[in-house]
Formats: sequence, structure tokens, C-alpha cells
Amino acid sequence: MSILIYAEYAPEASGGKFKKVALELASYAKKVADTLGTTVTAITINVEEVSELAKYGVDKVLKINNEKLSGFTAKAYADVIQQAAKKESAKLVLLSSTTDNLYLSPLIAVALEAGFVSNVVELPISTSPFQVKRTAFSNKAFNITEIKTDIKVLALAKNSFGIIENSSNLTEEDFTPTINDADFGVKVESVEKVAGKVSIADAEIVVSGGRGLKGPENWGLIEDLAAVLGAATACSKPVSDMGWRPHGEHVGQTGKPVAANLYIAIGISGAIQHIAGINASKVKVVINSDPEAPFFKVADYGIVGDAFDVVPRLIEKLKAFKQQQS
Repeated sequence: MSILIYAEYAPEASGGKFKKVALELASYAKKVADTLGTTVTAITINVEEVSELAKYGVDKVLKINNEKLSGFTAKAYADVIQQAAKKESAKLVLLSSTTDNLYLSPLIAVALEAGFVSNVVELPISTSPFQVKRTAFSNKAFNITEIKTDIKVLALAKNSFGIIENSSNLTEEDFTPTINDADFGVKVESVEKVAGKVSIADAEIVVSGGRGLKGPENWGLIEDLAAVLGAATACSKPVSDMGWRPHGEHVGQTGKPVAANLYIAIGISGAIQHIAGINASKVKVVINSDPEAPFFKVADYGIVGDAFDVVPRLIEKLKAFKQQQS
């Protein structure tokens, strides 16, 4: 029996490396495996070089290489992962709570007749009975969930555990599962990728702008601050709806969820849908000229002021601080 994880990989067009969430998942799985006295097996799809996983505690990698799986299809991916789980007699299957995996995980759970818990934020509180802590009500609360099924599927919330190096002796094995053509009812026609920027999914810091920027011509303010911090850029829904920024940068409950270590909101009033989507971020900083903006009620730090005055001064101070540290 081993713990099985699905290690997500960014294709060559996006850098050709394991995603940060995969390394965090491996670190988490290793800690759980040590507690249970078992090993960690990872499944990869169309990845040639997998040795990096050994640094984070993975003992074995099942490598699937099949052109039919070159584009994400939830049913097909779920089918091959559940086949891997059965092959390894895995009682615990771990994935990250990414957008794709929140479609994928329930399908795997159904196939394995397993209990499923998403948005897990800590190591299991208990393994007998098996209990985990997860976020609830759009990250406004936590609950303790007990899983009673023999096989369990968990989806780990991003940035909830961290990346911890714990070297292992890795073995690799080619795995050829049965591919069911009926699983490909959805066809991917094209994928648009943002190149040359920090991705929102992997970012430790996110700098986000709203209508308070007054127009797309002022977006340099967001990009300049993000460049100093090594952050990803994002925006509120109205900004993407007006065409100021691409929809891929829209974060919130109806856009991309954010669980960054630091989220900076500039000129965003704080609609409930936006706050729900970024509430898992550990530290939230708000810059807004309206002292009554709803965002201030959930902020860890708030600055009431004009973004066109505050942000340039903040950038100047950060640059001076970084020079002192170098």
C-alpha cells in the first residue's frame, strides 16, 4: 500500500517543469506517509524527466506517455489515475485543489468508491478515525471532516503546507493504462497561455487592480509594483469585463481563486464574489481612496489614499529596501 499523488506538470510551452502545487503535494504526502509507515508514489502524464520529485519525498513514479492525454480531459485523466491507484493498492489518493483537479477529484472518488474532501489545509488531525481540516463557506470558516471509506481522496489547498525538501531514492516505472475513447467527449481546440509572467496559480504574491486605476493606460502602476515584488498581476471582474485586462487575470469567486501568501488589492472596492475568491490568501493588503470600501473589513493591512500617490511611493521604498539588502 502506498500514497498516490497526481503530480501536475507545466508543458514545455509554459516552462517545462513540475508545478509548484505538485511539489507542495509531494511534501505533504511524504509527511503523511511517514506517519502511516508507507511510501509515496506519483503518477505523471507525458513527462520525461521526473527526478525532481525525489527531492520532495516521492519514492516511485508511474510514467504515462500517451498523445491522447496531451490535453486535459477530466474523464480520461480520472480513469487513468484510478487505474494507477488500483495497481498500487493505494488507500489514499492526493491531488491539489486546482481548477482542473476540482473537476477531476470527484470522478476519481466515484470510480474508487472513496470519500472525497477538498480544500484540505493541514496534515490529518487523526488517522484512526481519519479526520482532516478543510476550509468552508468560501474560506470564511473551517470544518473537521471524518472520512469513513476504505479509500480516501484528498485535494490539498494551495499554499497551505509549503514545499519541504526530503530526499528519497526514486524508482521510475512506465505505466500503460487502458485508454477509453469514450472518455474524450470534450475536445480541446486551443489553449491560450500567458508567457513571460509569473502565473497566478504559482505566485507567492499577487498584485491586483480594479476600476480605481481609471483606465488600462494606468496599468503600468500594477506591473511596476509586481516587478519589484516578483509577483503575478491580476484584476477584478469589472476590469476584465471592460477589456482593460485579459480574462485570464480575473480573480475572485467567478474567476481564478487565489491562495497567495500576500495579496495586494489596489483600487478594488471588494465585492463579496471577489473577496470569496481571494480569502484563502494569508495576508491581504488593500489600497483604496474610499475608507468605506468593503475590502477594508477583511484586510490585514489597509491604506486609505490615492493609488496614484501611494503606489509610486511604495515602489520607491521597496526598491531602496532591496538595494540595502543586496
